[in-house]
Amino acid sequence: MNAWPRTRVAALPALLVTGLALGACATQPDAPKPAGAASAPPRMVEGPVTDPLVATYDGGLYVIDGKTLQVAADIPLPGFNRVNPAGDDRHVLVSTSTGFRVLDAVSTELKNDEFAAPKPGHVVRHAGKTVLFSDGTGVVTVFDPKDLASGGLPKGATYTSAAPHHGVAIELVGGELVTTLGTEEKRVGVLVLDRERKEIARNEKCPGVHGEAAAKDEAVVIGCEDGALLYKDAAVRKISSPDPYGRIGNQAGSEASAIVLGDYKTDPEAELERPERVSLIDTESGSLRLADLGTSYTFRSLGRGPHGEGLVLGTDGRLHVIDPEKGTVVDHVEIMAEWREPLEWQQPRPALFVRGGTAYVTDPAKRELHAIDIESRKKLGTVALPASPNELSGVVG
Repeated sequence: MNAWPRTRVAALPALLVTGLALGACATQPDAPKPAGAASAPPRMVEGPVTDPLVATYDGGLYVIDGKTLQVAADIPLPGFNRVNPAGDDRHVLVSTSTGFRVLDAVSTELKNDEFAAPKPGHVVRHAGKTVLFSDGTGVVTVFDPKDLASGGLPKGATYTSAAPHHGVAIELVGGELVTTLGTEEKRVGVLVLDRERKEIARNEKCPGVHGEAAAKDEAVVIGCEDGALLYKDAAVRKISSPDPYGRIGNQAGSEASAIVLGDYKTDPEAELERPERVSLIDTESGSLRLADLGTSYTFRSLGRGPHGEGLVLGTDGRLHVIDPEKGTVVDHVEIMAEWREPLEWQQPRPALFVRGGTAYVTDPAKRELHAIDIESRKKLGTVALPASPNELSGVVG
C-alpha cells in the first residue's frame, strides 16, 4: 500500500533503444586526460538534450535524454571516471585522475575547464552552493553553480584542511562550513567554521568519518564507524550506533524529512559486507534506529523521493520504498533480476539516481537503464545501452 500522497507525473514514453555491444577493456584509474577531449564526438541525437542523464562506462560517458531515454552522445574518456550533478540545470562534474572536469550535458560538450584536484573526492550541493573536496590536497572549493553558465571556471572560495584525507564538506545557508578532520591514515571527526572561516565547533569522536547528508532545517549528518555526528543549532553531537561497530558511511537526506537514510555495516573484518539493514537517523530527536530490508544493497543504492520517502535499490532487483517515520518498508517496485555486489568497488553494479519524482536505475548485466515513476511505482521506460553502465548521475535543475 502506498503511504505517500500521489500527484500526477508526466510519463515517459516506453522506449527500447538498441545498440551494438562494445568490447570491455581494463579499468585505468590513473589514466591521463586524453588529448583533444574538450569536445564530444558527433551527436547521436540532434538538438539540446532535455534533462540530461550521464552514465559512465569503461572508456567513456553516455549523455542520455532524461525524457526520451535516447542516447544523445557517446564521449570517449579513458580511465575510471565518476559523475556528479554540478548543481544547475545543464552541467555535470566528471571526476578524473586530475580533477573535476565540467561537462555541459545539454550540449554534450566535455570542456577543458577543470577544478584541479589530485584524488578528486566528494561533490556536495546545498543552499545554492557546490562544494568540492580534493582528497589529495585537503582543499575544499565552494562555488555558485549558476556561474558555470558564463563560461570558464567560477571564482570559488577555498579552504585548506590541516591534512589531506578522504573527506567531505558542506556549506550552509549562513555560510558555515562543515568539513571533516583527519589524515591519510586516520579520519576522526568534523570541524565547523563560520563565514569568516573561524572555528565555532568541532567533534573528534567519529572514527572513520565518511559521507554527509542534509535534512530538514539544515541538520547535517556525518557518518562514523560507530554511529554519526549531527550538526544542528551551532553544536555537534554524537549519535551512537546500537552495535560497538556500526558503520554509517553513505547517507541520503531530504529537505522534506528530518530523518536521514544511511547504510549500516557491523563487521569490520569482512572483505565485503553485504548488509541487509539500513539506518534511520532522526535529526530532531537525535536518535538512530535500524530497518530490515530482507535483501542486501550497495553504496549506490540509496535515494530519497519527492516527499522524503527512503529509496533503496536491493540486490533482489527491487526498489524498496521506506516510510522514514515508521521505519518500515511500505512498498517495492520490481525492476530487474537478482544481482550480486562485486568485491571491487570500481566494478559496475546497479546504481540509483533520483531526480524529482523519477528514479533512474541501471542494470549493467543487461546494459539497460530504467525510469520509474516514484508516485505510481510504475516503470516509465527502458533503454538498452551500447556498453554496461557503471555510475549514473545527471543535472538537477
